Amino acid sequence: MARPKRRGHKKDGNNKKERDEENRTDVIEKPDMDNERFKAYYQAQNLVPEDEWETFYDALRQHLPTTFRVAGSRQIANTLNQTIKDVHVPGLSDVIFEEQKIPPPVQIPWYPDGLAWQFNVPKKILRKSPEFKKFHSFLVFETEVGNVSRQEAVSMLPPLFLDVEPHHKVMDMCAAPGSKTAQLLEALHAHDSVTATSIPSGLLIANDSDHKRTHLLIHQSARLPSPALMVTNLDASIYPVMKIGASPGPNGEKRTRQLLFDRILCDVPCSGDGTMRKNMGIWKNWQPMDGNGLHGLQVRILQRAMKLLKPDGRIVYSTCSLNPVENEAVLAAALKSNPEFYLVDVSDKLPALKRRPGLTAWRPSVDRTINTNYATYEEFLASRDAKDNPNTKLTEGHWPPADVERYNLPRSLRIYPHLQDTGGFFVAVLERSTPAESVARKRELSASAEEVQETKKPRLEQETEETEPTTPAIEVDDVKEDVFSEDAAEKDASASTKSDEGEISTNAGATVQEQRKAKKLKNIDGGGGGGVFKEHPYTFLPPTDAILLNCIERLSLTSAFPSSNVLVRNPTGDAVRSLYLANDLVKSVVEHNNYTRIRLSAAGTKVFSKQEGGKASASAGAEPQFRVLGEGLPVILPFVDPETIITADLPTLKVLVQSYYPLVNSFVEPFKSIADARPVGSHVVRFPPGELDGAVLTHEIVLPIWKSNVSLTLMMDKKAKRFTLWLCITGHSSLTSPSSALSLRLFGADITTAGRDTAERQTAVPGPEAQVVEEQDEAEVEMQVVQEADILDAMED
Repeated sequence: MARPKRRGHKKDGNNKKERDEENRTDVIEKPDMDNERFKAYYQAQNLVPEDEWETFYDALRQHLPTTFRVAGSRQIANTLNQTIKDVHVPGLSDVIFEEQKIPPPVQIPWYPDGLAWQFNVPKKILRKSPEFKKFHSFLVFETEVGNVSRQEAVSMLPPLFLDVEPHHKVMDMCAAPGSKTAQLLEALHAHDSVTATSIPSGLLIANDSDHKRTHLLIHQSARLPSPALMVTNLDASIYPVMKIGASPGPNGEKRTRQLLFDRILCDVPCSGDGTMRKNMGIWKNWQPMDGNGLHGLQVRILQRAMKLLKPDGRIVYSTCSLNPVENEAVLAAALKSNPEFYLVDVSDKLPALKRRPGLTAWRPSVDRTINTNYATYEEFLASRDAKDNPNTKLTEGHWPPADVERYNLPRSLRIYPHLQDTGGFFVAVLERSTPAESVARKRELSASAEEVQETKKPRLEQETEETEPTTPAIEVDDVKEDVFSEDAAEKDASASTKSDEGEISTNAGATVQEQRKAKKLKNIDGGGGGGVFKEHPYTFLPPTDAILLNCIERLSLTSAFPSSNVLVRNPTGDAVRSLYLANDLVKSVVEHNNYTRIRLSAAGTKVFSKQEGGKASASAGAEPQFRVLGEGLPVILPFVDPETIITADLPTLKVLVQSYYPLVNSFVEPFKSIADARPVGSHVVRFPPGELDGAVLTHEIVLPIWKSNVSLTLMMDKKAKRFTLWLCITGHSSLTSPSSALSLRLFGADITTAGRDTAERQTAVPGPEAQVVEEQDEAEVEMQVVQEADILDAMED
């Protein structure tokens, strides 16, 4: 956002703000929050009992509370959560604003360990109440450093029901913008400590079909660096088969096998009418054909996930839609064609969560006028409406199947706004039987399957079969992790993509028009391999690489460091600027799959970066030097020789923060002599718990520094320093995260060079204009964090 040229004119700024508010199209008054089509459609579905309808509908018209989740490793999260309870909540418990008592933040009752919070405070109070303004700033800065995730409450549910463990192979099929991905990463890293990140044996592949949203996803995931993360840019409905290494063949030949997942999250694209409390534009534009049009894509994504899941694996299907056509109808269609899958009863999970069971009866609207007259697909086909609209996108799968009771749809969860002051949401948990169980289930459902095959599909079936083959039910053999020779795998790689594209599942005769539209959309966004993929490849360095060995020696890494898992990102495989670290499973995926075929956008986490500038770098023939990145240090720390880690105190930390390049001789002993004796390069400093002038460090932190010939540099960017050391007036500060390094509350004031420059500017500008400068400086910070967080929150569902 461009900065205004005339910074001193507060009046003009206010007028601009007023004009912006007037021009917004997503803000409507409560009397205008009404949609007759919405009411007619959902009353016809018997969504809630008749005596609950007004309560339900009125809840949709209320402002959605602000919710956030305390993120990071378990110990970090618990520490920060205790700070919120002990420091912030008491200070917000007796706030009076305009003669009205404002309720303080409260913990969301169903979230494990009380790590999620909710508060319902209008923006006017956040801006003008000093107490809430301070709390809001606290959330802004903790969000920036990754300790807090601004996330709608119901959006937190799918990862909880997925039940991820560190050894699991996990797929997030429609992952952007990444708040659920972050939850999954945290589950993979459940064994992390306060200062060090574990390297889980599992894997998380986060996928999104939109290229721009994929990069947003990478940015969000960087707050929790993980060697177990991969990001791909593919159409989830035709996600290709991936190969990983297998044990050698009988003659020693190299072989591969298909990568099957333990856990898959399908948070699919939907019409989003469960988000009406925050996305006001839906009130004006809602109509049932949106859900009808998305049904086929949602079925294809879920069916593709079923193809990629292990026996005994788990899928969580979710939408932020209330429409049964996008929810129960999708489940019924997928379960009908895949008899080894079943819905899991999760009624005993999250007992404090108020929920309603999934529906077993619904009637799709056959047009925009909310025509829900037809109880079955056959009734619709025999009607005048079908004859008058031969290009309809409605299929048999839009209606409940005749044997709907077989699929246990009430085991799915419907979350309504009036139950616990949330958005609307739908969640279902599916699991795959073992091969023996699958045979029994398939026999049980065989009669029903034959009846389905004999059902007439006038106009649609013949045309569909001529153009697009449907995906057959998954056979029991499909669950085997087949082993291939590498030669066969290479031939299969190209054929697999083609066959995958032919496996676009049609839902009991999905229309050709719908499939063609899906292909057209795929080619527009490039998500399914239809666009030009411009990312660089990842290449693993040999453990004998000279630059890698130099890094290991200079950074004093132990022999336990997985040097064979270091990769670079460029076509030549040279260690030019950055080195990444991946776990064994990510390495296997990268090595056994063509990166353009899987459209690999990110793999592993960046740990080392080339140190630019300085005499050493400028010298001809000098060896390039690499430094440990701040975000990569937790990953590297377990492999750093403990004898080489420098121990320092809070006065030393204060000097490092106050200046960009403090001279070595400006420090006090014993740190001064220790630092002076160290060679030029990257070093690690440990700061044990301590206290300095009221600033309290409750547990140790470990930070990277760079030593030049005469000075030291704390390897954190300027923005991170300001965020982590920003003013906190409570006086009960404590460190909460190694990623935030110092805590935004540590020294009680912004003592960085940038912070002092801001203070000098405010002092130099007299009178009302000083207030303008202060507001603009605060706005600069909030624009970088709040606006992004709000956009991400709005995009989430």
